[in-house]
Amino acid sequence: MPLLQRIQTEMVAAMKSKDEARLNALRNIKAALRQHEIDSMKPLDTAAEIQILKTLAKQRVEAAEQFRKGGRVDLAEKEEAELKLTESYLPAAPTEEEMEAAIAKALAETGITSLKKMGVVMKAAQAALAGKTVDGKLLSEKVRARLV
Repeated sequence: MPLLQRIQTEMVAAMKSKDEARLNALRNIKAALRQHEIDSMKPLDTAAEIQILKTLAKQRVEAAEQFRKGGRVDLAEKEEAELKLTESYLPAAPTEEEMEAAIAKALAETGITSLKKMGVVMKAAQAALAGKTVDGKLLSEKVRARLV
């Protein structure tokens, strides 16, 4: 079932159960997907859907951090709840072993040992982890540690 259709079905269920928080989060996701579909003037493909969901997840993390810094724990918790819902639509994150194997494979394929060419290794590692939700910052830290 396409993602937009799945979200619509879950929105109906949230309306029936009067789950206002879940309904608002689903509406935000649907609006972002629809907006991208309108802007690009073509139907969404899986890669675009995943990218939009990753962007939304990152926004939720940053918003929660800002709310916590501002002393608004209630709003931070709301953002974190929306983050969990958004992440439930994303593919699973790679395990620690999968990430290490992808980095080792990327290093072996590229033959790079210099930190200056870290971008090439990152690109190869991300390609090896295609189909998974990869935290770029974490991957970057692991690659940097292997290259130093």
